[in-house]
Amino acid sequence: MGILEGKKLLVTGVTMDNSIGFAVARTAQNEGAEVVVSNFGRALGITRRIVNRLPKEASVIELDVTDEQHLADLSNQLQDSLGGLDGIFHSIAYGNPETILGGRFVGAPWEDVSQAVQVSAYSLMSLANAARPLLGRGSSVVGMTFDATVAWPAYDWMGVAKAGLESCARYLARDLGPDGIRVNLVSAGPLKTLAAKAIPGFEDLEALWNDRAPLGWDEKDNEPTARAAAALLSDYFPATTGEIVHVDGGYHAMGA
Repeated sequence: MGILEGKKLLVTGVTMDNSIGFAVARTAQNEGAEVVVSNFGRALGITRRIVNRLPKEASVIELDVTDEQHLADLSNQLQDSLGGLDGIFHSIAYGNPETILGGRFVGAPWEDVSQAVQVSAYSLMSLANAARPLLGRGSSVVGMTFDATVAWPAYDWMGVAKAGLESCARYLARDLGPDGIRVNLVSAGPLKTLAAKAIPGFEDLEALWNDRAPLGWDEKDNEPTARAAAALLSDYFPATTGEIVHVDGGYHAMGA
């Protein structure tokens, strides 16, 4: 029996089969969970095709975390699709690569910065709040970050958005904790996903990991990250919340 046997999960951020969200959905199903995945707009059609590559059938719902009506309808959609909810995997982020990434920190326009913060950080709260009527004691919310304690090459305002996400997770852990709902993040090393390819200069980050991660790092292997997320979504961490679990080959712990 898998560690997620009987769990009902919403997995966001499933676009391609190299998406972290796809890896989490696959791992969750292999561990016994029933999964619904989400996307929106033009990517929704791609997601509906990609889910056919999962080990088991998964429903797809449309969810734009900046659309108030989508959020208002979410609880009912999940009730119809799953009959309940035990956990959420948040893998949602966006920053305009032409204006706020790739060395464009100074002078970046506020409208693009605010969009990145809303989509990448605020959405953790808005998503959890929208699904809250279905989340009971023992439920888990897990999100993805990229270590926001330092400044990285090329990451710029997305780094600021991730810092906001990490702070948001701590406050959300505080406010949802009395209801028995845990909120944690996974901080992964650089992975070759569709989102990473859109960041100018992201290959500079990959080179850093090859030199300094004591366990080594394979930027094409998202399975370790997916396993960490699945563990946090399970009942194996009943007293852990507000935490950031690093899955980066040990890079974060090294000095020069």
